[in-house]
Amino acid sequence: MEEDYTEDRQFALDDNEDEAPEDNIAHAMISHVMDKYVKAEDSRRIDEERWLRAYRNYRGIYGPDVQFTEAEKSRVFIKVTKTKVLAAYSQITDVLFSNNTFPLSVEPSVLPEGVSDTVHFDPKAPEEQDKPKVAPMVKSMESLYGYSGGKKLPPGATIHSLMDKLGPLKDKLENIEGLKEGPGVTPSATTFQPAMTAAKKMEKKIKDQLDESNASKQLRSSAFEMALFGTGVMKGPFAVDKEYANWDEDGEYSPRIKTVPSTSHVSVWNFYVDPDADNMDEAEYVIERHKMSRSQMRGLKRRPFFRTNVIDEVVNLGESYYKKYWEDDLNDYQVDKGVDRFEVLEYWGAIDKELLEQNEVDIPDDLQNVDQLQANVWVCNNKIIRLVLNPFKPAKIPYYAVPYELNPYSLFGIGIAENMDDTQTLMNGFMRMAVDNAVLSGNLIFEVDETNMVPGQDLSVYPGKVFRRQGGAPGQGIFGTKFPNVSNENMQLFDKARVLADESTGFPSFAHGQTGVSGVGRTASGISMLMNAASGSIKTVIKNVDDYLLRPIGEAFFSFNMQFDYDQEIKGDLEVKARGTESLMANEVRSQRLMQFLQVSSNPALAPFAKFPYIIREIAKSMELDPDKVTNSMEEAARQAEIMKQQQPPQPPMQQEQPQAGAPGVPNVADPTGSGGGNIGVGQVPIPGEQGFAGNEQQQQAAAPTPPQA
Repeated sequence: MEEDYTEDRQFALDDNEDEAPEDNIAHAMISHVMDKYVKAEDSRRIDEERWLRAYRNYRGIYGPDVQFTEAEKSRVFIKVTKTKVLAAYSQITDVLFSNNTFPLSVEPSVLPEGVSDTVHFDPKAPEEQDKPKVAPMVKSMESLYGYSGGKKLPPGATIHSLMDKLGPLKDKLENIEGLKEGPGVTPSATTFQPAMTAAKKMEKKIKDQLDESNASKQLRSSAFEMALFGTGVMKGPFAVDKEYANWDEDGEYSPRIKTVPSTSHVSVWNFYVDPDADNMDEAEYVIERHKMSRSQMRGLKRRPFFRTNVIDEVVNLGESYYKKYWEDDLNDYQVDKGVDRFEVLEYWGAIDKELLEQNEVDIPDDLQNVDQLQANVWVCNNKIIRLVLNPFKPAKIPYYAVPYELNPYSLFGIGIAENMDDTQTLMNGFMRMAVDNAVLSGNLIFEVDETNMVPGQDLSVYPGKVFRRQGGAPGQGIFGTKFPNVSNENMQLFDKARVLADESTGFPSFAHGQTGVSGVGRTASGISMLMNAASGSIKTVIKNVDDYLLRPIGEAFFSFNMQFDYDQEIKGDLEVKARGTESLMANEVRSQRLMQFLQVSSNPALAPFAKFPYIIREIAKSMELDPDKVTNSMEEAARQAEIMKQQQPPQPPMQQEQPQAGAPGVPNVADPTGSGGGNIGVGQVPIPGEQGFAGNEQQQQAAAPTPPQA
């Protein structure tokens, strides 16, 4: 269950929701947003044409640029683009969600600050003479491995950090027994990892929030558009009010409304970004275009910092949605679809401080010397329905665009459909030619001599047709002609174009189920080799997902919790890492390698250098098991080790002193060569043919002297 983030936690700086600024002042802000919107729309016109072409190839629809001659009867469209896009999409999602969890992790930094990396507690440690008199502030130390955190102390604070913070109060507090920084080295010591504990709690918190917002579904939608159009977009975290079912003691339904962080998929068609930016880090603004109904517009009044009175005015003005030229293609030319809606523009980006002050936005004292500030503006029907400063610190635009294939000179990437655009055209052309030729060669073409036929009769041909002839020799009135069948040559060209599609996309046909693979692909090992080679193209794609989507959105949720969550146990000097690339290795292979490493590291000489808890958790992940459910923590592992030690039977006492090695009648087992004493003789080993040689029968026969020949 998510914690309730109420409005008093200040997700954003509130403006005056009841009194809107003067019309002329608000007009300047609206003009600023509209100018950016028009600029972004004009600059992406070429990208829209690319996306339309990709969508038509995916759907199997000929665009207006394709002109057919009168001789071309076939309109067949071979949807190889759809097959390739779905294959790429399936492989991306299988890799990202191979462990049935969102591919993110939180780990301590290399040198964590504020949270101790390791501390230990030794109940059997001897008393120290000059132990500092330091203790927690009466019941404030909630655990043995560090202070839980507060206004003055970070989580994981130990004796030394407490001394630094308490100052003269340290003499008035009780002593702490047995708590020291660093790992324990004695059998009785228990080692704790406060930084790792905070990291795992933060990771669980973020994954719970992502599950609450259905982030996996949003990621799949973005992955599909990434494969098809070349770019996938996600947004988050942003605060939403979520209703949780709840019944009181009397059985009355009393839902709980909580404000929680959420994510959403943003269609690339509704994503308008700074045209001068090559990536999201360089973008000064982003505008998202919304299509909302009346109920959705009224629902905005329940969200924080929306101007309720202005929303009522906007709804009374009526619907304002205008369809774009590309929406007819996407909606299959449904004329009335999407007209009865409101067009809402959501702006995130830099705005001059002076313009914000004119619109009655309160500027904090620490930002008074800044010329531009990050703000969030919602505009509909030429009215501002929301205007707040960007609530996040540091202020960042909460949108993430991931390319399928990097375009070095544009933020929008290149997708599967664009890479095989030409080959799709070739395959369609060759297939239409083959179909037209097959139809032509499979039917007779008739030649009629009308001088031999009765005028005015129907010349159509069908079984049982009777023609009336008026003169001439029999059989000379109608002649049948048959054209040769050359469709096989066209199909060969089609197959060559399909091979080119495999090469241009990096997805061979056998990877998505095509049969008839020959050569090395006829064996299991050969197929494995081909699949490993084919996975090379997806590695770059998954790496892009890690760098441009998973890690930034994970860091955004981390910053969100660090800023708005009061739970001090999840905070610390931590790092968010994307784990999509790790899933590229098959779980079976990864599990085998982990088990091999575990066997190697069990060597007493190597064991001190291995991180066995991490190895065990990774083995559980490779077996698609929840490591939190099947593995023990360090504390639980220490207790289990102590219990197992107590359950072991006692060793029998030594009976008698063993005879000294080398004594008469006692072989020296430490000297297997027999050269150092004992009763093992020393001498030359008999060779075949000598007395004392005990070989097998064949060796004895071979060593026997050869009788002289007659």
